[in-house]
Amino acid sequence: MPLQKPWRELDRDAVASAPDRPGVYELGDASGTVCSVDCGVLRDDLKTALAYGDADRVRWTETHTRERARELAAEHRERLE
Repeated sequence: MPLQKPWRELDRDAVASAPDRPGVYELGDASGTVCSVDCGVLRDDLKTALAYGDADRVRWTETHTRERARELAAEHRERLE
């Protein structure tokens, strides 16, 4: 099941609005197809994704702990396989 959040363009505004907290994020192409699922400190990871041009779009959900972010990311990755 994909994250139940709307896609946002992966740009400076999206990175600036991302919380500086752990979470799970999906990177997608221009058509909204999920390319990857990962977890970490959202703002830091999205800065890296933007710098490397890893995707066109992004959506995320915040978690309370890094451990919960890892668990949720694993659940979402299973869906892509």
